[in-house]
Amino acid sequence: MIIIKSAEEIAVMREAGRIVAIVLQKMSEAVKPGIETRQLNDLAEKELGRWNGAKASFKGYKGFPASICASVNEEIVHGIPCNRVLKEGDIISLDFGVIYKGFQGDAALTVGVGQVSLEAARLMEAARASLVQGIAAARDGGNLGDIGAAVQSYVERRGYSVVREYSGHGIGREMHEDPLVPNFGSKGEGPKLKEGMTLALEPMVNAGDWKTRQNANGWTVHTVDSSLSAHFEHTIAIRSGEAEILTVA
Repeated sequence: MIIIKSAEEIAVMREAGRIVAIVLQKMSEAVKPGIETRQLNDLAEKELGRWNGAKASFKGYKGFPASICASVNEEIVHGIPCNRVLKEGDIISLDFGVIYKGFQGDAALTVGVGQVSLEAARLMEAARASLVQGIAAARDGGNLGDIGAAVQSYVERRGYSVVREYSGHGIGREMHEDPLVPNFGSKGEGPKLKEGMTLALEPMVNAGDWKTRQNANGWTVHTVDSSLSAHFEHTIAIRSGEAEILTVA
């Protein structure tokens, strides 16, 4: 069932989203050659401790062992922070969620480690801009397919592919609510978008094939052809005009 949030509920989600945005920014500023991905997880947990009552959405979720997802290079999503040392030229997706006063915020971004290749920079920009396109298509009275169509067309015009085996999602009291929000589709298809719906839009964009494989750890998702992948995400609220981005500082 698709849940419409009240103004009061969205206000709390805005608070949760602000915490997410601040912690993500702190982590992105800490990314540099020589840092371990688990150090970024430690930083997120330390920063989160500044807000009484806030807790990480991911830690313990279906057994996930960390507070952030840290996915490097060909890893698409759900990378587990560990003693992996980032090196010059890597790219890393940082995905973070917060539960605050009973509501969730969820966002992600991909950043370069030091100086990255032109190929990597272009991929990250295409993924970031495709999220902007998806948000612009998310309006009261539109259709869910409008979002996926906007993302897919933007990405594919630039020679990249969108992951089809993982998608965005509704969000609110639960991290994953209805509906699923694919990053591909056809304009005018799918459920109607209504003011008060809250969604997590998250394009996952691959330099090569869109197909994926899962690591033996049962979590980390890789590109099937080992091509680079970039991931950006915001939690939004559907409005009569432009959607409101809730995961901003």
